[in-house]
Amino acid sequence: MLLRLDLQFFAGEKTEKATQKKRLDSRKKGQVLKSQDVTSAILLLSIFMFLLFGAASMRDHFFNFFYHSFTKFVPMTQYDIDTVMIIYTDVLLEMAFVLLPIMLIAVVAAIAANLLQFGILFTAEPLKMDLKKIDPIKGLKRIFSIRAIVELMKSVLKISFIGSVTFIIVYTNIHKVLGLAFKSPWDIMTTVGQLAVMMGIIASFVLLFISILDFLYQKYDYEKNLKMSKQDIKDEHKNTEGDPQIKSRIKQRQREMAMRRMMQEVPNADVVITNPTHYAIAIKYDDGKMDAPIIVAKGVDFVAQKIKLIATEHEIVTVENRPLARSLYDQVEIGDRVPEEFFKAIAEILAYVYRIQRKI
Repeated sequence: MLLRLDLQFFAGEKTEKATQKKRLDSRKKGQVLKSQDVTSAILLLSIFMFLLFGAASMRDHFFNFFYHSFTKFVPMTQYDIDTVMIIYTDVLLEMAFVLLPIMLIAVVAAIAANLLQFGILFTAEPLKMDLKKIDPIKGLKRIFSIRAIVELMKSVLKISFIGSVTFIIVYTNIHKVLGLAFKSPWDIMTTVGQLAVMMGIIASFVLLFISILDFLYQKYDYEKNLKMSKQDIKDEHKNTEGDPQIKSRIKQRQREMAMRRMMQEVPNADVVITNPTHYAIAIKYDDGKMDAPIIVAKGVDFVAQKIKLIATEHEIVTVENRPLARSLYDQVEIGDRVPEEFFKAIAEILAYVYRIQRKI
């Protein structure tokens, strides 16, 4: 009894790698290998790299925005719907030139980061209502799980690394920061912009490094959750290929039906060629309908004895020809025409059979 329980325990333990079908089913449900930190790192890096090379053009549009906001002043008595719409359109257009490139870069980077991780996937499974997601017990398990600890460590690493990088950049450029109070607004904006972009790019690379580590952990966790037990693999194989016992019964039933159909054709044969004991080949020929004799039944051992018994019951002539019986059994299937190489031998046997039948 204890041995049986142990076997059941080991059979239910998830120790096997997931099959291709399990992976496809999980993918259809939206369960894919993905690290959100990879997406965030690529997104931030793309935006700051764009700011590094495209900030000059954005600056001009930014100044135009302030120009339209503060210089095109119209007295309140002269405001009407057309004037307001003109000002609104100009301001909106300038803000679009400022914000749309950043938004477009962000969208492209986010899509590229996801495609890089798991490819193209369209599924509505994650949007379906699932009461298990709001189960308080499972929620507590998630809070006090190894995954939660890993996420906490990840957050501490990100804060520590990014904070350290930011501090180092500010500290190495402390003379520039302290000198901002004595500079013009243009120089202040230039210095702050340069430091901000520098901190953003370096912080993005740090986050990218952390995201690679997170991706490796996500891969380990993903493979672990996909693992299957030996029993799961057996059940999947049964569902995919069918129960072997049922398939065996179906094949047995198909063989029996084919055997019955074959035996029903034996009484229509003109001659049965035997080995004499191990092989039996039933041949039929109708010169008005057929251009060559056909094999209506064949068999060895028990099936051969059955064919000969039916032939005897229906007074069908049996002819012994060992080489011919063996060759026909090996080379010709039931319902096929007899090959030309056997025409002469079959013609002689049929002629012999017709002579016997005429005498009878």
